[in-house]
Amino acid sequence: MSRARQPPLVTGISPKEGAAWTKVTIRGENLGTGPADLIGLSICGHNCLLTAEWMSASKIVCRVGPAKDDKGEIIVTTKSGGLGTSTVSFKLLRPERIGILDQSAVWVDEMNYYDMRTDRNKGISPLSLRPSNPLGIDIDKGKIPQSDMELTFPGMSGDFTSENFSATWYLIENHAGSSFEQLKIAASNLKKQATKKNEGSLAYVKGGLSTFFEAQDALAAIHQRLESDGTERVEGSMTQRLENILNRASDTADTLFQEVLGRKDKADSTRNALNVLQRFKFLFNLPLNIERNIQKGDYDVVINDYEKAKSLFGNTEVPVFKKVYAEVETRIGALRSLLLEKLLQTPSTLHDQKRYIRYLSDLHAPGDPAWQCIYAQHKWILQLMQNCREEFISGQRVGVGALDLEGDTRLLALGRLSHTASLKRGGSLRTPRPSTWRFETPQQVQFVEKLSDVVIGQLPNFWKLWISYVNGSLFSETGEKSGQVEKSKKNARQRQNDFKKMIEEITNRLVKLIRGALLPTTLPQGELNLFGGWENKTELTGAWLTQIIHTVRACHDALSSMEIPNDLLQVIHDLLLELRVHCLMVTLLHTTEDVKRLAEKEDWVVDNEGITALPSQFEQCMVQMLQSLKEPLEIKSGEINVLQLDQVQDQAAELIVSIMKVFINCLEQLSTKTDRDIDTSHNIAMDLSSPDRFTGIQEGFSPTSEQRLLIILSNCQYLERHTFLNLADHFEKHGFTGTEKITRVSVDAVRELDRKLFESYIERRADPIAGSLEPGIYAGYFDWRDCQTPTGVRNYLKEALVNIITVHAEVFTVSKDLVPRVLSKIVESVADEMCRLMQCVSSFSKNGALQARLELCALRDAIAAYLNAESNASFKLALDALPQLHSGADKKLLEELLNKFKSSMQLQLTCFQPSSVQPVKR
Repeated sequence: MSRARQPPLVTGISPKEGAAWTKVTIRGENLGTGPADLIGLSICGHNCLLTAEWMSASKIVCRVGPAKDDKGEIIVTTKSGGLGTSTVSFKLLRPERIGILDQSAVWVDEMNYYDMRTDRNKGISPLSLRPSNPLGIDIDKGKIPQSDMELTFPGMSGDFTSENFSATWYLIENHAGSSFEQLKIAASNLKKQATKKNEGSLAYVKGGLSTFFEAQDALAAIHQRLESDGTERVEGSMTQRLENILNRASDTADTLFQEVLGRKDKADSTRNALNVLQRFKFLFNLPLNIERNIQKGDYDVVINDYEKAKSLFGNTEVPVFKKVYAEVETRIGALRSLLLEKLLQTPSTLHDQKRYIRYLSDLHAPGDPAWQCIYAQHKWILQLMQNCREEFISGQRVGVGALDLEGDTRLLALGRLSHTASLKRGGSLRTPRPSTWRFETPQQVQFVEKLSDVVIGQLPNFWKLWISYVNGSLFSETGEKSGQVEKSKKNARQRQNDFKKMIEEITNRLVKLIRGALLPTTLPQGELNLFGGWENKTELTGAWLTQIIHTVRACHDALSSMEIPNDLLQVIHDLLLELRVHCLMVTLLHTTEDVKRLAEKEDWVVDNEGITALPSQFEQCMVQMLQSLKEPLEIKSGEINVLQLDQVQDQAAELIVSIMKVFINCLEQLSTKTDRDIDTSHNIAMDLSSPDRFTGIQEGFSPTSEQRLLIILSNCQYLERHTFLNLADHFEKHGFTGTEKITRVSVDAVRELDRKLFESYIERRADPIAGSLEPGIYAGYFDWRDCQTPTGVRNYLKEALVNIITVHAEVFTVSKDLVPRVLSKIVESVADEMCRLMQCVSSFSKNGALQARLELCALRDAIAAYLNAESNASFKLALDALPQLHSGADKKLLEELLNKFKSSMQLQLTCFQPSSVQPVKR
């Protein structure tokens, strides 16, 4: 009992090394009292209790599991002795996996062939069972990039299973840090592996001799058991049961094979019957094959089968064959109807049309399918064009419907083609636009572009179909089937006039639809209901008409590129001419309206030359108008110059003159315009005291009526000297004729306005000054016949000069160029009034004559810079009306008083000096 309680001790193990699942025998002491006493067994740290077989207290047999450690102790644990110890160790070898086709002397568990990593019973490829380390030494991965290895060893591989295996690559990649001694061991391992393979099957048998003995023992035990069962219990013995099972299996197998053999006999008889009918199988199956191929769309197969059947059985006398062939003809007749229906169906591509025509020709369809297709396409194009108008007239956007040509790649690609490509392929004439374009563009413009897309999208293929019909390529690309080709050419020659009428009808319909939308007055009254109806739509501007002209031109170019005769396209030429003229007139009329609105933009801010922005805005408006007319007036190939037409010349000249007169009328209205914020009685002289006088005219300036007259007078001079001449040059550059007449009429009109405005201003400014002279002269009951000796110029004259200075300042503030013209007239009016007053005096005393002469000379000398012939004559007449000075003292006194006057008013009179007329810097 004391010995049984001692812990187990392992003293030996056989073999001492091996791979996983190797069967080992463990020997030692106190290894348990029985199988139930053995509760634990581990080898190299792996629990092997499940495979352990207790033999005796000194012997245990088990299999080594796949432990993590390569070498470890054998630990036995029993209930009676507890945890044991070991004086020996076991080395776990990690050999290569045995492949499915490799010979082995030991049993290889099937579980080795499953992926243990994924915990799934999923079979893996035998290639994955290759040894991961064929050299048998530690792997030391190098740090050389894969890309560098590929450059160093081009076309080679480091995989030892590859045909292009490179040993150098493999060693650099997996054993870059291995020592030379380790490489020697690796070479030795390779030699051992090669030796094992060379030893053959006998080596495997010798190495696994014990396995064969175990198998022999097992077979002997089974034989002994069978003999025991057979002698002790005959009925119900294992052999008896096995025999019964084998007999039932034999009966079942016989039953199965008898059924198979029966089916084989039946199949042989059926095959023999089919062999008899093999020769005529094609005909009997033909109706069904025709139906199937029609459903699949294999019309070529159907036609070939039909031709074959017709040649074999077309003239047969056998009733059965006749019946079947009649059924074939019925199916072919249905196919002809189907193909004709598809041929006339719209929309369809040119490729499909040609294909269906050839099918119908090969099936000997009655009539002329090609011409039927041409006629149907012609009617469909006309209907598309008419539907386009009706949808726009009703206010609907063109979208899903007759114009949404599903399946027709011609219009699907319109938006993707460039302008050049569109002319060659029949693509869209429009450029990509924003998503809001549909809601901003007038309906007529959208209609013309959509209509052009329809024509250019359909007419090229329609024309190509006709050309193919004419040259016979509808039936043969290589010239085969000459009979059909010649027949096609003959039919085409007979129908040339009919096709020409079709093209004329399409172009005429295009032109009439566009006329109805843009030029309804050019259509007969009877056609307005069919092509008109655009009265409620938006009136188009010149810019939109220009876009339409561009679209129609592109449409014409696209049709011309298809080599359609020019006489068929002449109606489009005529339409373009009228559209260009219409665009010219509409642009001029709209420009007239734009010029009328220019008056609203007048801000009365003048530049250094006294000009506001209005003349520049007018010139810019006219230049923009001419720029917008550049494309409509441009002369394309085959077009004429619309400005060379006499009627167009006259109308354009009248409208341009009208525009000029409208602008001049705007200036006249501005001159008489009243502003509630402007105090017209405001005294200009009060503004001269303000330091912001000149800046006020630039910012927030509200001119008086007199200042408006001056500003407009300055603008009139600028128009006459610059703007009208510049516009004449622009008109000539753009090809307009009659510019001399336009300029002459415009200049005459602006001069007339200038005269009226100038007279109005002079009347407003000169009359108050001249009217104040007489009351000033006779103020205080002054009498020329009874007055004192003169002491200087009286105040009335100084006040008149100040008023003239005020007018000078007002005019100079606006335009220094107007100063001489205005002041000369003011001075002329004042001189005339002084002359009248002097001539009305009946007599002068000596002092009165001296006083009058002093004041006339002072006034004349002060404003000498602005005297003209009339003013000089008035002053001369006034002085002649005075008595002459005879006394030298009087002359001396007169000179002294004049010098005194000039000295005292030197500052005020400086503005009248020519050298002082300098531009105001603003």
